[in-house]
Amino acid sequence: MSDVYSFPVRTIEGSDATLEPFRKQVLLIVNVASKCGFTPQYEGLELLYRKYHERGFAVLGFPCDQFGHQEPGDEAEIQKFCSLTYEVSFPMYAKIAVNGANAHPLYQYLKKAQTGVLGTEAIKWNFTKFLVDREGQVVNRFAPTDTPAKIDADIAALLH
Repeated sequence: MSDVYSFPVRTIEGSDATLEPFRKQVLLIVNVASKCGFTPQYEGLELLYRKYHERGFAVLGFPCDQFGHQEPGDEAEIQKFCSLTYEVSFPMYAKIAVNGANAHPLYQYLKKAQTGVLGTEAIKWNFTKFLVDREGQVVNRFAPTDTPAKIDADIAALLH
């Protein structure tokens, strides 16, 4: 695949899709989990989405159960949790693997485009964030400990 928009994905409702509808938008792609110490970041992610959505920004959530079995539910349970607990309105997708032989092709692409500490590609934990500019370039990778508030300025700079 030549860009982030081409990869086949499945929405949390079960429909096949791509990220093509988000072309020319700034994206924050995040592997999320409902039972993680970082789960409260859903609140900050939603705040960013609401703050910048009309300026061409989207948060895309990809649930993952590869870290400490912190996303045990199915898509319906995940969607209910996100809606009721954090009023998530940004797009959510079906549960995926982000590491290993079964890593989703989108995440294989993201990890190659922006490696982690010391050049490692592996995702270390839930709530790793990839920032994509309007041209589809993966411009930054943020650790789970980087809160949504901390990366607000990075997003704003890309929305100029």
